[in-house]
Amino acid sequence: MNVITALKIIFSVILVWISFQVIQTSLESNLFKQWDFLGSIPWMRATLWDFYANLFVIYLWVLYKERSFAIKTLWLIVLFCLGSIGTCIYMLIQLFKLKDGEGLTELINNKN
Repeated sequence: MNVITALKIIFSVILVWISFQVIQTSLESNLFKQWDFLGSIPWMRATLWDFYANLFVIYLWVLYKERSFAIKTLWLIVLFCLGSIGTCIYMLIQLFKLKDGEGLTELINNKN
């Protein structure tokens, strides 16, 4: 199995898993009703800062990859609203756009 196929499998599994976790948690607990409590926990605040800092780094790569301002804006919204779900979707799109024989170099460097 080549690296690109492995990455497609890994990102697909993560996408399914995190989507399941988000849906299951949303059915059990309303984030907006518990926000005051969750926001008072220092580790929750630190985790959110860490999460959005990480998304910013990922978004810098999106800015490099995408040419269209509209697409860049769309991915900004998707990534910051959906987090890991959006990241996995973006990665899978990029992986499936690769032509036969292309690898990590093209994944990272090719612009859309």
